[in-house]
Amino acid sequence: MNILSIQSHVAYGHVGNAAAVFPMQRLGHDVWPIHTVQFSNHTGYGAWRGEVLPTAIIDECVEGIAERGALASCDGILSGYMGSAETGEAILRAVERVKAANPKALYCCDPVIGDTGRGIFVRDAIPQLIAARVLPAADIITPNQFELEFLSGASVATAHEARANLATLHGRGPKVILVTSLGLDDTPAEAIDVAASEAGLAWRVRTPWLDVSPNGAGDCIAALFFVHWLTTRSAKAALERAVASTFGMLSRTAAANSRELLLVAAQDEFVAPGRRFEAQPL
Repeated sequence: MNILSIQSHVAYGHVGNAAAVFPMQRLGHDVWPIHTVQFSNHTGYGAWRGEVLPTAIIDECVEGIAERGALASCDGILSGYMGSAETGEAILRAVERVKAANPKALYCCDPVIGDTGRGIFVRDAIPQLIAARVLPAADIITPNQFELEFLSGASVATAHEARANLATLHGRGPKVILVTSLGLDDTPAEAIDVAASEAGLAWRVRTPWLDVSPNGAGDCIAALFFVHWLTTRSAKAALERAVASTFGMLSRTAAANSRELLLVAAQDEFVAPGRRFEAQPL
């Protein structure tokens, strides 16, 4: 598989493309990264250096790939944190270019908007862009629970409500949805659920809660789910594999008390997870 990944990038640590590219490569896929920012480290540290790259760089890089005659061999486009509405529009143009060259190519969007407890943390125009323009263009989306609620316009506290909200979003475009974190009324305090749905069916995987929350975990699981879905064409199988690998990596990260994901040290978890989880109907 050839994946075009348009995301932020950091020199130190693992978020954006620095969290998404290597896991896909470790699974044997070619990845063509286009960086939207180049920072020294992620902003969670409170201080960083570097710069937001001009939006035109997305168009320029896509044009350069097209000049190599390679767009027709692109199997998927992955995007994450957008930074600005202009970046979002450039990503949509890239999706349009790729799909014109290869109608079978699929677009996976991690609709980064906010999180439970923090609320919306992106610029004002971005949530509206995602809701109005990105959802209809996306084949796969990977929201967290907060983003699922925001985009569907309804709260989620039960499995029934989760299924209803997923159905609402499916009706707006995406055929496959991964919910990267889900705490429902039947989710034990010492556990966390991850859910996926397609074709009217929904599943969830429950894992033990890990006392670790490094930046970039969402970027990593979105990339893993995307490539596993591309190879299996099964949301259930992609969910099980992506969760197993992410849990293994986070377990290693927690054991080391690391501020950053142990993406490289735990790389075997991407191809041969040490612990597997079976998805159950949601």
